[in-house]
Amino acid sequence: MGAHGDAFAEDGARERRELVREIEAYGALCDPAWRAAFSEVPRHLFVPSYYVAGAGGYERLWSGHADPARRARWLRGAYQDEPLATRVRDGELVSSSSQPSLMAEMLEALDVRDGHDVLEIGAGTGYNAALLCHRLGAEHVTTVDLDEEITASARAHLAAAGYRPTVITGDGARGCPERAPFDRIVATCTLPSIPYAWLAQCRPDALVLTPLSTGLVLLRVRGDHAEGRFLPTSAYFVALRGGHARFPRARPMGLPRQAYEDDRFRFLFTLAEGSLDAREALSLWQREGRPERERFGVTVSAGRQWAWLDDPEGPYAWPLPSR
Repeated sequence: MGAHGDAFAEDGARERRELVREIEAYGALCDPAWRAAFSEVPRHLFVPSYYVAGAGGYERLWSGHADPARRARWLRGAYQDEPLATRVRDGELVSSSSQPSLMAEMLEALDVRDGHDVLEIGAGTGYNAALLCHRLGAEHVTTVDLDEEITASARAHLAAAGYRPTVITGDGARGCPERAPFDRIVATCTLPSIPYAWLAQCRPDALVLTPLSTGLVLLRVRGDHAEGRFLPTSAYFVALRGGHARFPRARPMGLPRQAYEDDRFRFLFTLAEGSLDAREALSLWQREGRPERERFGVTVSAGRQWAWLDDPEGPYAWPLPSR
């Protein structure tokens, strides 16, 4: 992989500059430290191969292809502002490299400071951990994944790029007690609720940023209490292994297609799954003026947790499943 990195260094640097410009146009990378990280961390080392959807299924692109044109296509794709499918098993996506502009938005929302210790749930390719290492130093970064193949490849990618954070194979829902406490926890996989173990591993005033439903919720942690709102952006991630994503796979009977295909309604319907049926969710959504994600939030307190609209103690609240 090091030879590939040398061979593609110049072209990769050019592609990175273009990617950074694209992310800035999206509205992220306001912090110079994160701009430097995205400018200098070579994403192509973390995706030596990936899959693109085609008419006949997935097509694999990789750095070692004998055809120069296909190698060039692989490199260009590695620096597109798009998610990349990196592991497919039995036709199902099990790991991916997230869209860089979304990663930038998440990292800036995490509001890290020098000296902060960060736990990442979901190692993926290792690229996100590398960005964190660039900003904080590898000694402050821990990444966890349940799949040993994923952690092994992430560790190899990180080493090839010159980063050596702590990479652990384990259940992300348990956090990483042996490396606690943490100032920030960021998940790159969708969960049905917030694992209580995370809060116990946080320093006072820590932040937790995690995908939930089809959004990203940012929680401030104070002891065994955590609360916060969703970011405005939509977010679709692979589910945490061993868990399940709260996402309706088929349009419920009687629900208008136009509503089901509206991203904001699907967010509410998924968030309130089990508490509201489709008609109740649709009625609430229309009555409240088709609310955007940032009007919703989550509270974790006294051994229970719930999602809410506008006010944690208001009339619209839905319990999240216990883990």
